[in-house]
Amino acid sequence: MHYEGERTYGCRISSAWTYRGLRTVVLENELLRVIVLADKGADVYSIVHKPSDTDFMWRTPWGVRDPQKFMPTTGGGENNWLDVYEGGWQTVVPHGGYPSMVAGAELGLHAEMSTIPWDVVIDEDTPERVTATFSVRGYRTPFSVTKTLTLESGSGVLTLDETVTNDGEVEADAVWLEHLAIGAPFLSDHCRLDVPSCTVLTDHESTDESSKLLTDHRGPWPTVPAKDGTLIDFTRMPPMKDRSLDMAYMTDMPEGWYAVTNEETEVGFGLRFPADVFPYLWYWRNLGGGWGYPWYGRCYNVGLEPCTSMSNGGLAGAIENGTARHFAPGESLSVTIKAVAYTGAGPVIGIGANGVVNRG
Repeated sequence: MHYEGERTYGCRISSAWTYRGLRTVVLENELLRVIVLADKGADVYSIVHKPSDTDFMWRTPWGVRDPQKFMPTTGGGENNWLDVYEGGWQTVVPHGGYPSMVAGAELGLHAEMSTIPWDVVIDEDTPERVTATFSVRGYRTPFSVTKTLTLESGSGVLTLDETVTNDGEVEADAVWLEHLAIGAPFLSDHCRLDVPSCTVLTDHESTDESSKLLTDHRGPWPTVPAKDGTLIDFTRMPPMKDRSLDMAYMTDMPEGWYAVTNEETEVGFGLRFPADVFPYLWYWRNLGGGWGYPWYGRCYNVGLEPCTSMSNGGLAGAIENGTARHFAPGESLSVTIKAVAYTGAGPVIGIGANGVVNRG
């Protein structure tokens, strides 16, 4: 792109960047800088709150891979995804969860849109507002996705307008997962997690030998029983020395939002999403646990991931338990998601549809 704007003020956008061989798009305003890896799933790689120099997104120890120079030593339904997982925020369609076989298609972990290149078009480029639309079409499934990112001048809110479409002439099912991981140094044991009143579920089996949560639990937010009989308060973030790796799920939320506030730095990250489309909020707690591949006990992050469906068993599992999202031929489903950076240390009691954070 030879003729994009070169502004040094207000809102700015450019698709003329490359990072480790991947076409990269940068959007920013006075408060936020957002980096999107267009050639790798249109992943939101970085969201920086500029006044505090805080990047909310987690990054894996192995980071971004240049696909022209990286070749895994083996294949595999899980390894292929994890080997190129850089952290950040993936739009996972139509197969959130572990590998499964659906309609004759072998689908790997979190297949298939989050590992392939997306097209990008800059729709608006003014000091008051910048907008870019990313689009992709599946290869093993009949789905296509568009994702439009918008920043407005002076606002700490990133708006995502997304549409998933079944382009097939047959009915199809999907697990739509917004796979968003938050990491250090923003994430620490000084962080508080706020969500609406809800029900907390745990898996039927432990995620890892380092898992602490009692399996097959269903109960009210925020306390969850541990295997040793103690109660874990989900409003508080454990330190890395917790050495645990667990999955939990929040559901029955009257509104779709969450807020993570660092009470020491007084900076926070929140997400507003439609709870009618995403009735489950997956909670991945990677707190220095996970003794084998790929974590090896060296990672400290949480994933707070709105999803259409329940369980980590992939699309086949969601079809079996009745939580897969069903699409008629040609049907589209659209959502608006607001990611917001905010300041202050008090508890959050809500995030409005406009991204405004409300405190108690």
